[in-house]
Amino acid sequence: MLELTKKKWLLSIVLLAFVSSFAVAAEMEEAENAEAVVEEMADEVGHFDIDVGHSTIGFAVKHLQVGTTRGSFTDYTGKIAYDPEDLSLFSADVTIQTASIDTKVEARDKHLKSGDFFEVEKYPTITFKSNRLEKRGEGMVLVGDLTIKEVTKTLTVPVTVSGPVNSPFGATVIGLAGQIAINRQDFGVSWSKTMDNGGLVVDDMVDINFEIEAQMK
Repeated sequence: MLELTKKKWLLSIVLLAFVSSFAVAAEMEEAENAEAVVEEMADEVGHFDIDVGHSTIGFAVKHLQVGTTRGSFTDYTGKIAYDPEDLSLFSADVTIQTASIDTKVEARDKHLKSGDFFEVEKYPTITFKSNRLEKRGEGMVLVGDLTIKEVTKTLTVPVTVSGPVNSPFGATVIGLAGQIAINRQDFGVSWSKTMDNGGLVVDDMVDINFEIEAQMK
């Protein structure tokens, strides 16, 4: 009787070990399958570098209440990840060299680089990092963090995404365009003078516009 009990006990241990090993194997297979799906999704996402030669990051601001001064930044880099079938995989990371500001007037550019405006020696870069790209109504919006002079604000920018297309030169290309108005005072770009009629020499509201072309790496 005792011998039979021992045999049953040993058989139970063997069966338990078998079931446990089967469960572990199933869990490992499930984890491997999940990892493979993630890798497959990553392979489907296009990774693009901004083509500065075919892109513009510009701005416009009212001057003396009657005119508009326009300018752009000419030195910047950026990376974009985009899958038109899955917007949740989108990301964008852009760094602008602040000293590259260009309004076509050297004296004005020098003033803009000074402590009255951007303080380029202390704050050499402006950055934008996306949080998400999402459909909203009939269009899309890009939500992300803009940092100027170490002040970060979250912006929601209406955008248009074009492509991807294959160029005649063998590159896969996308386009990204958008526009938004920001208050420069929110970012510490605060120089201003008041006119006799109470208006500002340089308006606080600045229109930011960009047209980006990016090539797949």
